[in-house]
Amino acid sequence: MISKITGQVIHKADKFLIVETNNIGYKVFGTADLLNLARAEQELKIWTYLAVRENALDLYGFVDKKELDFFELLITISGVGPKTALNILNVANVDSLRKAVSTGETAHLTKVSGLGKKMADKIVLELKGKLGSYEEINLGLKEEIDALEALKALGYSHKESREALQEINKEITTTSGRVKAALKHLGK
Repeated sequence: MISKITGQVIHKADKFLIVETNNIGYKVFGTADLLNLARAEQELKIWTYLAVRENALDLYGFVDKKELDFFELLITISGVGPKTALNILNVANVDSLRKAVSTGETAHLTKVSGLGKKMADKIVLELKGKLGSYEEINLGLKEEIDALEALKALGYSHKESREALQEINKEITTTSGRVKAALKHLGK
């Protein structure tokens, strides 16, 4: 099992990186966070998961162990494969997803292409028992979703909105305050 790779990024595409380690180039499908972090000719440490299938060996990469652990939890659910799990992690960060599961909120999950309400409910149901105790984050999930939707309504893409909201101070807990701070960040 390949659990971690440290190497130089020699190619970056929309959904994957090629990372060279000891003269071997590994194709690593990555989360949006990993792909945003990666720069060509830069050395990068990537947590990985090797998915073994009958006709393929696919490597999935993550910025940190927390993302990898959540990914591994997601793929234990019947009907959720590695690509779907990766898409789920691209919609929201791990803390938001954990909060969504603990509160039974499926709004983040239903935003994933091809993932309906029924499967989102199944994911929440199956993960609730596996996540154990979870310290509440300061920001309420409803406010976070509302701020994301408000930014999208103003014409920003889901990716831009999510990245802007991740960059602002977590102490701002109101929807309007988060939207204003995100707009300032987007205006830079």
